[in-house]
Amino acid sequence: MENKYTKNAKKFKALADPNRLIILDMLSSGEKCACKLLEELNINQSTLSHHMSVLCDAGIVDNYKEGKWTHYSISKSGCEKLIDIVNKIKD
Repeated sequence: MENKYTKNAKKFKALADPNRLIILDMLSSGEKCACKLLEELNINQSTLSHHMSVLCDAGIVDNYKEGKWTHYSISKSGCEKLIDIVNKIKD
């Protein structure tokens, strides 16, 4: 069972990669299909899949499948949890 520190570390680890920050920036304008993310990034599908898995496991990104493609969006609740963690640190 993960404790809260391990869960929090996952969230920050997810943010500690330039490609994942680019992905989050792309998703900030709305939901995107994996195919659209691949068009914009200079990475292959398996690398995108890894990055998306990290972001989804951290609770920062939500996803759903439609046919052969997966659609991704920023998780509002996941982002709020990150903000809460940072606010607790700074207080």
